[in-house]
Amino acid sequence: MIAELGGFSLILALFLSVVLAIVPLSGTITGNEIWMNYAKPLATGQFLFVLVSFLCLGYAFVVDDFSVAYVANHSNSQMPMQYKISAIWGGHEGSLLLWALILSGWTIAVAIFSNSLPLDMLARVLSVMGMVAIGFILFMLMTSSPFERYLPNFPLDGGDLNPLLQDFGLIVHPPMLYMGYVGFSVAFAFAIAALLSGQLDAAWARWSRPWTNVAWAFLGMGITLGSWWAYYELGWGGWWFWDPVENASLMPWLVGTALVHSLAVTEKRGVFKSWTVLLAIMAFSLSLLGTFLVRSGVLTSVHAFATDPERGLFILVLLAITIGGSLILYAIKAPNVRSESSFSWLSRETLLLINNVFLTVMAMTVLLGTLYPLLIDALGQGKISVGPPYFNAVFVPIMGLMSVALGLSVVARWRNTSLEMVRQRLWKPAVGSLLIAAVFPFVYGDGFDFSVFFGMAISLWVIFTVGLEFVWKFRHSANIGKRLSQLSMSYYGMLLAHLGVAVTAIGVTLVSVYSQERDIRMAPGDKIEVVGYEFEFQGSQRVKGPNYLADQGQIVVRLDNEELTRLKPEKRQYNVQRNMMTEADIDAGLFRDLYVALGEPLGGGAWAVRVHYKPYVRWLWLGGLMMTLGGLLTVTDKRYRKKVINGKGEKYA
Repeated sequence: MIAELGGFSLILALFLSVVLAIVPLSGTITGNEIWMNYAKPLATGQFLFVLVSFLCLGYAFVVDDFSVAYVANHSNSQMPMQYKISAIWGGHEGSLLLWALILSGWTIAVAIFSNSLPLDMLARVLSVMGMVAIGFILFMLMTSSPFERYLPNFPLDGGDLNPLLQDFGLIVHPPMLYMGYVGFSVAFAFAIAALLSGQLDAAWARWSRPWTNVAWAFLGMGITLGSWWAYYELGWGGWWFWDPVENASLMPWLVGTALVHSLAVTEKRGVFKSWTVLLAIMAFSLSLLGTFLVRSGVLTSVHAFATDPERGLFILVLLAITIGGSLILYAIKAPNVRSESSFSWLSRETLLLINNVFLTVMAMTVLLGTLYPLLIDALGQGKISVGPPYFNAVFVPIMGLMSVALGLSVVARWRNTSLEMVRQRLWKPAVGSLLIAAVFPFVYGDGFDFSVFFGMAISLWVIFTVGLEFVWKFRHSANIGKRLSQLSMSYYGMLLAHLGVAVTAIGVTLVSVYSQERDIRMAPGDKIEVVGYEFEFQGSQRVKGPNYLADQGQIVVRLDNEELTRLKPEKRQYNVQRNMMTEADIDAGLFRDLYVALGEPLGGGAWAVRVHYKPYVRWLWLGGLMMTLGGLLTVTDKRYRKKVINGKGEKYA
């Protein structure tokens, strides 16, 4: 009965989504304020019914209701409770329900926290989000219902969740990633609402900006968590594989980064209006494309869920309608938009535009590398693989050029910047970053390495220019404490996010060049030395988990003949599916990780053992966290809570 209640709630949510898409929008066309005022209660009702549906599915997992096919396929009575709950989104149908819940959550958040928006703008935004909800809820009801029953002969126990997903990473990574994916629907809705109204002024950018920053921050954190999860869970010691599904999340993040900066320019200077709208459309379109890639069956990946062509066709149609319709509207409305100010070739506007172009080009190169093999395969020209060599060859140089422009944009001024001022302000950071980067490989490594020089140079350039700009704020200030309080939260968020880019770049550079790896046979008593650390294998023992049996290795790590730590990597066999899984053990540190994983048993108590030394790998995720916090910090800026009077005498926030 609970499952049927969940399915019925989805149907009611679909009905309310249809009404939300039609009635408030019709009110904006006819000027009927009563119809426009229906937007908020409809958004609330939609959220509540999707929430009820989600809770019903969660209840089925908690009580082991294996008469529900989705529960039977993705859970088991022996699974720990936390994994039963996270299994709700561990498969195709449940992850779509999570997507719908987060979409309805974003919708009601806009309804609640946008009280100062003009009524007609709010009605348009919520109607557009209702249209998006129609597509996804209809997709679930027609092709991917999580409430289908195994009747009358349902299994007594479930088939278990993929052991790779029985991990803390599943608890936090997909919800965070979906918060970003779906969050771009808000920026998309504001852009479409602005196009529909014909009011492509700075106001819509100001309304959209905090929502976009939050979505960008969540997506960045989701990507960071995914990298961390892959690093410790897959047993390979890698943190990014250029997997097509990883690329699917990177592309909207890159375009979203461009959108965040373009919105700032549109709000402050009244320029880039059409470009900003196009970026909003692109960011959400790439989020939908990522959904298509993961759920259509065109990709084979540890991340991918669906293999049903009918589902893929439905999402492809939804993608075509969304992208095609929005681009047609853009083509009609955008030519009428005019900028409100001008700027010189050397200005913050120009440099931010250059960075926008670089970010978009990077996203398009990733898109090309991801889709090209699929296109060749679809045309019957054979199967090809586009891997790290392509992505590194095109991505890294563009990233370097973008970092140079990033440093320049931090110190440049709006509208016009003198070349002499740039020269005076930046020659010290330029010389300092180049000198330190040139010396670093000799001090840290065995000799000059261009990759290290390049990565450290661009990272230090960003750090020095950001630091210089911050210090420059106090050049005429007698009271530093007062000056610190006068700087906006948006400014602090910008500094933190840019420093996060540099920290991540340092981590990528050093872990890529200076990592050490050994794959060897180790019997009890065998020792191996890696970068001064001694690893002694003391054998293995059998341990019992809640739903698995494991061989647990015992490895003592010493430094300078003193015991540093004991690592206990495992080789697990899960009870139901009988899968063998590798669980690495890691001694983590700010400046290095010691990473050990068991391979296959080799007889006589010996094992194949993989030992890694990973310098600065934590800086990858520290930088991602800094970027996330920077994005969230900008939203706390008090100006987003102020009411402003526009030219018509109307108040908005």
